[in-house]
Amino acid sequence: MHIIFSIIYFDMKTLGLIGGSTWVSTVDYYRIINQKINERAGGDNSAKLLLYSMNFQDLRSLSAGNNRKRISDMLCDIAVKLESAGADCILLCANTLHQYAEDVLKHINIPLIHIAEVTAIEICSKNINRIGLLGTKYTMEKDFYKDILAKYNIETLVPDKENREFIHNSIYNELGKEIFLEETKAKYIEIINKLAEKGAKGIILGCTEIPLLIEQADCSLPVFNTTLIHAQAAVEFALND
Repeated sequence: MHIIFSIIYFDMKTLGLIGGSTWVSTVDYYRIINQKINERAGGDNSAKLLLYSMNFQDLRSLSAGNNRKRISDMLCDIAVKLESAGADCILLCANTLHQYAEDVLKHINIPLIHIAEVTAIEICSKNINRIGLLGTKYTMEKDFYKDILAKYNIETLVPDKENREFIHNSIYNELGKEIFLEETKAKYIEIINKLAEKGAKGIILGCTEIPLLIEQADCSLPVFNTTLIHAQAAVEFALND
């Protein structure tokens, strides 16, 4: 009796991930991408990816000094290294890092899967045109994220200054350090409810640590988990021509 084993090879692209901002959410990227690849491809298939994990302290120190050029140069250098190592696309595994996305694109010859772009597409699929945005103060206050949403005719609402400061500080001092407090969750829900009162029809969890604290079950409005959306877009890229 002869047993014949059938082996199926998937022509899978290699993903290039720039993580470490923070490592806590980068773990989620790695897990979700591999789980989704296996769900789609079956067997023992997992993702082909290259991960460059930054030292978050370096990034924080440069941010505190408002040294944007150094941050941009660092991200561009990492992206070039990933491309040279065989990556077929780049993912910046943090919403805030996408303020440097255009800089990175100028230095590489492969696509960059933009987190705001794929999130906007997901929001449009739910027929929502007014959204609440939570994230670091950079994501909430700068235009790099809102401008992409506006391209899709999505109006962006953000919390007031006091609540923006609360969210920003909680991300850096708690969530990025694996600290998840019930009182912090309660405050987030209060902020989300205030955005709903202002007319938001959904909420972007626009920092990849926030979905570790807030889930759909916590909110009356639809929430958009940017980590999940971004990771799913990466899987689509890896498996499709």
